[in-house]
Formats: sequence, C-alpha cells, structure tokens
Amino acid sequence: MTAVSKAAVIGAGIAGLAAAIRLARAGVAVDVFDAQPELSALGSGITLQGNALRVLDALGVWEDVRVAGYPFEGLTLRAPGPDAPVVAELPDVKTGGPDYPAGMGMYRPDLARIMLTHAERAGVTVRFGARASGIQHHGDDVEVSVDDAAIGRYDLVIGADGLHSTVRALIGIDATPQQTGMGIWRSFVSRPAEVQRTELYYGGPVYIAGYTPTGDDTMYAFLVEKAQDRSGVSDAEATQVMLGESQAYQGPWNAIRADLAAGARVNYTWFTQHLVEAPWNRGRVVIIGDAAHSCPPTIAQGAAQGLEDAFVLTELLRDRDAVDQTLWDEFHARRLPRARAVVDASVQLGQWQIDGVRDADMGGLIFGIAQQMAQPA
Repeated sequence: MTAVSKAAVIGAGIAGLAAAIRLARAGVAVDVFDAQPELSALGSGITLQGNALRVLDALGVWEDVRVAGYPFEGLTLRAPGPDAPVVAELPDVKTGGPDYPAGMGMYRPDLARIMLTHAERAGVTVRFGARASGIQHHGDDVEVSVDDAAIGRYDLVIGADGLHSTVRALIGIDATPQQTGMGIWRSFVSRPAEVQRTELYYGGPVYIAGYTPTGDDTMYAFLVEKAQDRSGVSDAEATQVMLGESQAYQGPWNAIRADLAAGARVNYTWFTQHLVEAPWNRGRVVIIGDAAHSCPPTIAQGAAQGLEDAFVLTELLRDRDAVDQTLWDEFHARRLPRARAVVDASVQLGQWQIDGVRDADMGGLIFGIAQQMAQPA
C-alpha cells in the first residue's frame, strides 16, 4: 500500500518525471503540469555520474539512456597552448557501483524525451502550457490551481519546477539562488574520434575549457568564464565570443571552432548556488531537485542529486501507508546532508579558481565527494 493514491507533480524536468514514473508504477494516479508550451531542454549536453545512472536503472529507463548516451571512464586534464598537452589521466570513482560506467554524456533533449516517454507509458498524464498558480491545503488534500483555475485535489504535490520554483514561493519558502561569479558558454558539436571521455583545460583566458562526448559523433563543449551580463548578446555575437575565448586551446578545440564557425548554436548561463534548509515540505507539498538546491556543475552532480531526491521520496511513499512526520524526517535525514555536501564542494571548487588558489586540493575534494556518492542515497 502506498502513502498516497493521487499526486500532482509541478515541473516536467528530470526530477519531476522521475518521481512521476516511480509513483505511477506503484499504482498512484499522477498528473504532471509544466509551464513550458512543450517539452524543452537547452540544446547542449549533460553529464550523468554513476549514481544518476543507478537511479535511472531503478526507474526502468537505463537501457534507453545507455543506447542514447556515451559511457566513459576517467577524466583527462590538458594544458592550454600548442598541441594541448595531456597533463594527467585520472580514474573516476564508479559512484553507481560496478554495474554502470563512471559517467555518461548525452544530448540533454534526448534524456528529456526518454523520461517523458516512460512517464506516459506508466500512465502519467502530462500537460504542457500549464502554469501552477495556487496551492491550498484542505486537511489531507491539497487543491492545485493552474492558470488561475482550480483543477483538482491531490494527496501530495511535488514541486520539481526548477531554479526559480513557483511552488517554492507558493508554500512560503524564501530562497533565492545566488550567483557564484562564474558563467558558462555551451555548444553542441561533432566529436573528434580522439575524444573518448571528458577533458578539461585549466588556465588560459577562462577558468575552465572542456568537452564531454555525448554520442558516436557528438559532444558538448563548454567555456567557464567570469560571470557577466550576456543577455543582450546576439547569436552571432555569442559564437564570436566562444570562438575568441577558445583560441588559447588547441587539440580537439580546433574541430570545435570549425563547428562554431559553421553555425553550431551557443547558449550561456550563470552558475548559481542555494540550499533550502529542512523542511523542504509544507504539509503535503514538497520541493525537490533544483527547487530545493542548486550548485555549479563543477563535479557534475546536479542531475544526480535531483534524481536521488525523487528516488528517496518515492521509495518512502511506496513503502509507507501514511504521509506523516516520520516520513518527512527520514526524507530530510537522507537527502539534506548529501545535497549539502555536493553544493558546498561544487561551490568551493569554483571559488578556489576565482581566488586563484594554486595549492588547493581539488582532486582530494572531488574524490572525497565521489566516495560519498558511491554509497546509495
């Protein structure tokens, strides 16, 4: 017996659809509402660590993800300059255990499509162009309004609506993501055969230059710079910025620049960080994923943490027969320390670069967090 029979999920991102899939497969009637007019995701790539893959397997989507993505082991560090010399070849901790690769790159819209397909197969009803506008508790029921019209009552509402969460605001949680001082340019490009795992360049005109393979012939490339207002930059100007800032990096970057010059699309976002202290719920409404925490992608754990939120929450809901304080206490005990460790480490790695700390133990911090994530959530 599950603790709920009818649930609403606000947000059709990775965390929201993960929660919807697990609940629907347990017999819960699930409605998902998303403010966007259609399924959308930034047209670049995403890196999934092993602990994210472990959750995707539990959801029953791993085989589709495995086919669509590019698995890899380890990390290559290169230096700026002619021929992009390799500085180090580092092993990865297999955070998902021996049954999964250490990491996987994939085209972000492909992951979104796979998750939506599996949600609909599980019986989830998904409505796009439906903006949550009101939440009101009525005892053990929560009334949800969409586009200013009441649309039904639910046993549980999950707010998985991202960084600038409407649900978070509607339930009175005051948390504003803060900029960390870095911004990132991303582009989806072709993969040279020599690129077989994530490669990072430290030094030169930007904080980090890198790329991650996402398929047999694709990868996403990125440049991490000092954060600045890029809102007025046209597509053509964005391409020129990425071309200019990458000139110090050779090797595979020569092929990346050729793709950029040929019209590969570019996007830009700021790095942010926030962590909502417990409780993440107000009554029978709870926030997960980027609504509850965000961090720079310096250790590529953002998606994994959202997936783990969804997994732990739905595990408790599937295994219990009541939504009570004991359930919420266990949820927070299992999720908050883990999310905090990831946010703190991700921010620290970026801050060391901003401050120019040359003797920082980046490898030790990354390895320590990876060991923590290797333990199931």
